[in-house]
Amino acid sequence: MKKLITALSIAGLCALPLASQAAYKEGTVSNGGTITGTITFAGKDLAPKTYKISKDNDVCGTGTREIDYVRVEGGKLMDVVVYLDKVKSGKPFPADVSDATIDQQGCEFKPFMQVMRNNSKLNAVNKDPILHNIHTYELIRGDAKGPKKTISNISQPEPNTVTSTIKMKKGPAMKVECDAHDFMHGFVFVAKNPYFAKVKADGSFEIKDVPPGKYKIKAWHGFLKNQKGKVTVEAGGTATVDFTFK
Repeated sequence: MKKLITALSIAGLCALPLASQAAYKEGTVSNGGTITGTITFAGKDLAPKTYKISKDNDVCGTGTREIDYVRVEGGKLMDVVVYLDKVKSGKPFPADVSDATIDQQGCEFKPFMQVMRNNSKLNAVNKDPILHNIHTYELIRGDAKGPKKTISNISQPEPNTVTSTIKMKKGPAMKVECDAHDFMHGFVFVAKNPYFAKVKADGSFEIKDVPPGKYKIKAWHGFLKNQKGKVTVEAGGTATVDFTFK
């Protein structure tokens, strides 16, 4: 009997994380608050990384390709998404944030960075007359320098479109690579709730219709160490949170 009770107890504990991963519930938010802030970069801006275009030159081009993983404009860091972590319910997702499409054209991923909704479709479009192999990784820690786990790995030997369902459990985003061309790179932020904002050209962000309460807030960048903080949102009020990446 003791062994049975122990086994049941362990099973119950193992089930707890599943309950915490319940799907986000969309509803109506009345008298919500707003979170605003600015994303800045401190220190020396990193130079773009240079890759040799080593194959399929008639389609991919010749020479080298530069990818600017850390884009800084006027001291403001681009390609950042600020989001609230582990929000279970609230406003609906934006109508334009659901499935995502990545074009592979001229041996480049376009767009380089975009946002999609968790548990939705990723459409990988090969527009080149050569083989591509799109490989997506869940970034467990958030940035590409940390641990990662394969989400999808699909060969596209000719111009076509392949679709896969993206289900993220831990990390906030994916790194996108081509196993056939090591100079192809991109990122997709995968939103688990609608309380996120992509930084604007002036470094600012804004998250609206936030139910009053206390939240964990994070700033994601695909190449740099992610930032985190806490914020309290008052009904109808505005809270300000700034992040500085280094």
